[in-house]
Amino acid sequence: MNDMPGTNQTSITTFFLLSFKHLCQLQFLLFLVFLIIYIVTVTGNILILVLVVTDECLHTPMYFFLANLSFLETFYSSVVTPRILSDCLSEDGSISLGGCITQLFFYTSMAGVECFLLAIMAFDRYLAICKPLHYTIIMNFRVCLQLAVVSWISGILVSALSVGTVSKLYFCGPNQMDQFVCDMEELMKLSCKKSTLAKMTVFVACSIATLVPFVFIIISYGCILSAILKIASSAGRQKAFSTCAAHLTVVSLYYGTIIILYVIPKAGQSPEFHKGLSVVYTVVTPMLNPIVYSLRNKEVRGAFNKLVSSSFKNRIS
Repeated sequence: MNDMPGTNQTSITTFFLLSFKHLCQLQFLLFLVFLIIYIVTVTGNILILVLVVTDECLHTPMYFFLANLSFLETFYSSVVTPRILSDCLSEDGSISLGGCITQLFFYTSMAGVECFLLAIMAFDRYLAICKPLHYTIIMNFRVCLQLAVVSWISGILVSALSVGTVSKLYFCGPNQMDQFVCDMEELMKLSCKKSTLAKMTVFVACSIATLVPFVFIIISYGCILSAILKIASSAGRQKAFSTCAAHLTVVSLYYGTIIILYVIPKAGQSPEFHKGLSVVYTVVTPMLNPIVYSLRNKEVRGAFNKLVSSSFKNRIS
């Protein structure tokens, strides 16, 4: 630890994540549960990615963005879950300041990219339903690629802005976080010298990454709902809505937990409740996304059946 110039305090270079240490008798069970979730998450998202790449029927804008989302969820889960698995088997829970900042950067980057991707997927559904005659012209491969690149760059840049600001804060103790992952809010609480500039920077960055895409999604689905209600036949309305159902489910899961975690006042809510909700937000949701898209999507199920049939025939021959 290094002395801070002009003070007798020492800077903290190691933090301790309390994770689920209060459930000491259930550590091995928690390890098994998180391991199964991680395996299902990685397997499911990689399968979606393989199906989109190999099946020509899925070479459409909607599935191109779904492939991006699946790749992101695999990476996102791999940033968070292995650390949880390690903490379940170890009583240490320590993480260096550099390791904490690195994890925070990748964690917030993937969260930001997901927000932007979900907004673009909503825009894609808006064009497909509200502008069907111009859809294929507007959403060509070049435009889809550009939108995906913009999503990734935007999420990473916003994360770099907020995490870069937090990394410059000074920490002199305490050094315990009641979390299973390095958390932006927890890090700022542990800072010895409170910085209004840091708070404002993080607030603006988080608003750009979450609030702006959310407003865009609400507007897109408002237009979609208006267009669906104008369809004369009930069968037509149901078909139009079914193309949005999977995406709308994912958006509800993702933003529902964000709103409860960061928007609703925390008064009267226990730290364990918020930690449990964080598990849903960071661990469970990435697992549910491929399940939601595969169960409610005939094209994905059809592509999976063709892949299985092709693999089976190749083994026989």
